[in-house]
Order: sequence, then C-alpha cells, then structure tokens
Amino acid sequence: QVQLVESGGGLVQAGGSLRLSCAASGRLFSLYAMAWFRQAPGKEREFVATISATGGSINYLDSVKGRFTISRDNAKNTVYLQMNSLKPEDTAVYYCAASSGRPYYQDWRYDYWGQGTQVTVSS
Repeated sequence: QVQLVESGGGLVQAGGSLRLSCAASGRLFSLYAMAWFRQAPGKEREFVATISATGGSINYLDSVKGRFTISRDNAKNTVYLQMNSLKPEDTAVYYCAASSGRPYYQDWRYDYWGQGTQVTVSS
C-alpha cells in the first residue's frame, strides 16, 4: 500500500513558477514509476509527465515540454514537478500517481493516487 500526498499548488500569474511535491509513504517507493496528471474543469484527466523507478526514463505531454521538469528523490520518497512559464491553460487540479509497473501514459494503469493540489494561473 502506498499513500501519496501532494503539496505546492496555488495561485500564480502567467509566466510564473510553482514546484509541486508528492510525498509517498512506504518502503518500496523506489520500485514505483511515478507520474503527474491534471484535470481542468469540464475536461478529462490528462497525462502531464512520468518518471521511471530509477529516474532513467522521463516523458512529458508535448504542451509542457521545455517548461515542466519531473524529478524524484528516492531517499526522501518524494517526486517533484517544477513548473515554469506557466500559462492559464495549465490551470487544473494536479495529481500524482504511482505504478508498480512501467511509467505509463494511461491513468487507469496507475495503482495509487494522491488527493490532488489546485494550480491556478491567472492571465
């Protein structure tokens, strides 16, 4: 069992930055692939970024490439999402998720989810 708790969301102006954190419980964090998803009002949840268990494989949604950076610290059981040059269309609830398998793009493949943290970008 893995419990995930996100933090770091908030209100920021367009062009600003935020860093989201996702703290995981349990001793097996280093075995899980991790991902960030987001869901805007009235839209389906979408993949944002994923990182493999070792950190050696990273993938991003095209619209966030060059602006967002996913990373992990297995010693701290934490995964991060550094978000720079934020745009109003990045406004959403951001969720972290853990997969006991590979770093997938599909949300249904993830085993554990956090409660989400709101990110609001004003224009």
